Amino acid sequence: MIHRTGSSSPDAGHGFNEKHGDYDAETTYVRGIETSAETALHRGLKARHITMIAIGGAIGTGLIIGTGKALAQAGPGSILISYSIVGFMVFLVMAALGEMAAWLPMSAGFTGYASRFCDPSLGFALGWTYWCKYIIVTPNQLTAAALVIQFWVPRNVVNPGVFITIFLILIVTINYFGIRFFGEFEFWLSSFKVIVIVGVILLCLCIATGAADGVPRGFTYWNDPGAFVAYPPGVGSGASGRFAGLWSTMVTATFAYLGTELVGVTVGEAQNPRKTVPRAIKLTFYRIVFFYVISIFLLGMCVPYNSPKLAFALKATTGASASPFVVASQLANIAYLDHILNACILVFVFSAANSDLYIASRTLYGLASDGSAPAIFRKTDKKGLPIYALGASTLFALLAYLNVADDSKVVFGYFVNLTTIFGILSWISILVTHIWFVRGRRAQGLADSDMPYTAPLGIWGSYGALFMCVIVALTKNYDVFFDFSLKTNQITFVTAYIGIPVYLILIFGHKLWTKSKGVKPHEMDFYSGKDIIDREEAEFLAQKEAKAEKSAGGSFYKKWISWLL
Repeated sequence: MIHRTGSSSPDAGHGFNEKHGDYDAETTYVRGIETSAETALHRGLKARHITMIAIGGAIGTGLIIGTGKALAQAGPGSILISYSIVGFMVFLVMAALGEMAAWLPMSAGFTGYASRFCDPSLGFALGWTYWCKYIIVTPNQLTAAALVIQFWVPRNVVNPGVFITIFLILIVTINYFGIRFFGEFEFWLSSFKVIVIVGVILLCLCIATGAADGVPRGFTYWNDPGAFVAYPPGVGSGASGRFAGLWSTMVTATFAYLGTELVGVTVGEAQNPRKTVPRAIKLTFYRIVFFYVISIFLLGMCVPYNSPKLAFALKATTGASASPFVVASQLANIAYLDHILNACILVFVFSAANSDLYIASRTLYGLASDGSAPAIFRKTDKKGLPIYALGASTLFALLAYLNVADDSKVVFGYFVNLTTIFGILSWISILVTHIWFVRGRRAQGLADSDMPYTAPLGIWGSYGALFMCVIVALTKNYDVFFDFSLKTNQITFVTAYIGIPVYLILIFGHKLWTKSKGVKPHEMDFYSGKDIIDREEAEFLAQKEAKAEKSAGGSFYKKWISWLL
């Protein structure tokens, strides 16, 4: 562990500089960068932890399960295009985040970047909407885990509340034992995810080429029944209908990629973050291409969008019964894969619930570190665990028990829609912050060569991604307007878009309450606290060099595995 220097008083942050609002020379407190023993996180995440957490964040049930609905709704060509577009958009978001994180890895995460480099009100809104997203999605994942088990154990045999309790106790325990234990646990869970996805890709390749059952499919299903489907049925037609079908899958693609940005939450607990975080982000592009685009491409070769088995899968809530990859194996007459994949999905969901609780606690901690939440949530125990933030986030996980009632599945389906809009708003906030960040460093003469890492497409990449995010946010559930008289469409409309007015109310409400103003480019503070990070980096590199002789041969992971990832 790297020991931090500075004031030991938990209330050291009370003496903010009035001009900049974030630095006090007497207490050496820098807003968003914790140095006190009572409030500092421990840098227990190694490079391999960060790498695998970044991969794990990009792989989830949205890929294994959610693609089935999109395939049936729009066809293989549409989902290949939509997942590619959103994937590139996510990479630009990650690159923007990486540029800021490499310059100044803050305990407050991207909430702190928004407050410091753009507007305190933006940081306030970003932090609270992001926390809301994860206190909703954590119980949703616990519910999903209980539903996955119903593949083997029906709810009339064992109440799902039993499994919810077991999983909740497990994820709280894993998070409670500290960042080192959490990092190691997530490392192996994410490694398992990679193995499963690679196996699924190889399976689809075998089915598409005929190696599985002797029937080479190739692009057969792209020709008949076709690559694009007009949407919605009975309304859309021709090129406009096919485009509407493609666009209807953007929300599914967005949901599948949500969580990719979680590596930005880990910067406060990462060892040598200026190297490990940009490295993980730079590799995101290749992971998106390999894990998402290739698997989606091959899936479209294996399952026709009008398959009756796929239509049956769409009726399932979650688990193997709802996975289009199981449908692909059934069409190829491969037995028992549904049980194997259901077990894999259970691990996926458990890993998601575990990391979601971690993100929720660290987001609340970051809000407190940034001065946007009660100071008690900044406090950490001797393991560097924000114990009060973890406790508060855990309380909301109890919402999972709502699913003990049969009719609550619909409610949690709406919760998924709600988390999607919060996720898009988070990406928008990160991109806006990066645009302000680049404008500020240009105004103050900080060239690209001065930065540890720069976004490949620079400020223009962020402008392009911002435009796309806004368009997706405004149109992601456009189909509710085809028949707005339906009650389900009205509820979907509310859950799909309520995040936008909440986000705007938080921004302007904070502005009215605090009288905060946006940060001007020539007044942007790039250096307060940078000396603390520089010192930590020097200490880490010195310790690493001292240990180099002990591991001169290198570990098995470094020699044979890490380069694959």
